Amino acid sequence: MARPPDPVKREELLRDVVRYLEEHGVNDMSLAPMAAALGTSKRMLLYYFGDRGELLAQALEASRPKVGEIFHDVSTADEFCDAARALWHGLTRGGQRRSVRMLLQVLSLASTDPDTYGPYARTAIEVMLDPITAALVAVGYRRSAARARATLVVSGLRGLCQDALVTGQSSRVDVAAELLISAAVTPER
Repeated sequence: MARPPDPVKREELLRDVVRYLEEHGVNDMSLAPMAAALGTSKRMLLYYFGDRGELLAQALEASRPKVGEIFHDVSTADEFCDAARALWHGLTRGGQRRSVRMLLQVLSLASTDPDTYGPYARTAIEVMLDPITAALVAVGYRRSAARARATLVVSGLRGLCQDALVTGQSSRVDVAAELLISAAVTPER
């Protein structure tokens, strides 16, 4: 009988895979060079993760911000703004900073290769939209309005992340992020 995968080794390998993808990108992800760089074999990557697609899915899942945790207890507009600022900080200065590049690559690749990258991109968007929508409903917005405002936050902050990466102008982009966050909870006229 085959020995079950070691969960500790699998977690360590997943962390290494995420770091590798953050540095090398996902566009030309090939298991053999990745395995060599990580000091393992292609066979071991397949043993722990199944296939290339599942490896990418798990790396994206492991690297994305825990938006549900950030927005979990939000019930006021001020709490929403604080949570959105915490998300922005995590994306631009905190633990998610490096994984933003990987996310932006997947989203870009989904527009030119939707069959391969579309499912990953849609999941990456939905896992952020859902908890932010729920927080805005808790603040008092109707579900449809909350979903639109959550889309503004998710897509807007993502675009601002890209702007900051491309231009390096973090001060200007931080001001824009603050404006965006405030606009998400500005009452309708």
